[in-house]
Amino acid sequence: MVIHYTAMTSAEAALKRLCLPEAEVSAHYLIGADGTTWQMVREEDRAWHAGAGEWRGLTDINSRSIGIELDNTGATPFAEAQMAALEVLLPVILSRWDISPENVIGHSDMAPGRKIDPGPRFDWQRLERQQLAAQRGHSDGPQDAPMDHFRTLARDIGFTSNVDDDTLLAAVRLRYRPWGSGPLVPADFTPLGHTALWT
Repeated sequence: MVIHYTAMTSAEAALKRLCLPEAEVSAHYLIGADGTTWQMVREEDRAWHAGAGEWRGLTDINSRSIGIELDNTGATPFAEAQMAALEVLLPVILSRWDISPENVIGHSDMAPGRKIDPGPRFDWQRLERQQLAAQRGHSDGPQDAPMDHFRTLARDIGFTSNVDDDTLLAAVRLRYRPWGSGPLVPADFTPLGHTALWT
């Protein structure tokens, strides 16, 4: 399951583009800011929503995922009605296809450095509280923060794209600590659910 934002001015504009064959972009669902939900592609069919990327060592995410577009430019918080509609839709799809919460991801998770949606304003913790997305860990993290160990832990939870250290750190932060900045710090390990061991 891949969550996106449309980066367009309205749900109607996004709906039109997502239904144009020549645009070569589509998604299974679009949820408007007012909570209106459109299904554009049958869940069992492939939609062109993800593009190049990787998650948990798997590529061709389009062929193995359901894409949900949210009517949002990325510059504003997601509307309450929209989040409520997403919370109704997600458990139905997860149950129907036996998808684990760990495989509910953002576009930025599977395409770090190339995509940033659903962006830092998306409320992942809200989905986590309802077990609709992977729970972040709650360890204190290491006192030192070597990047190689961070990379290993990030791979363990699904971030397997072959990207440089800065891009990986930015992608993990976008999902779990969107307010984070600067070099790798112990707090970056907390959402990975591990305390590192080193000398």
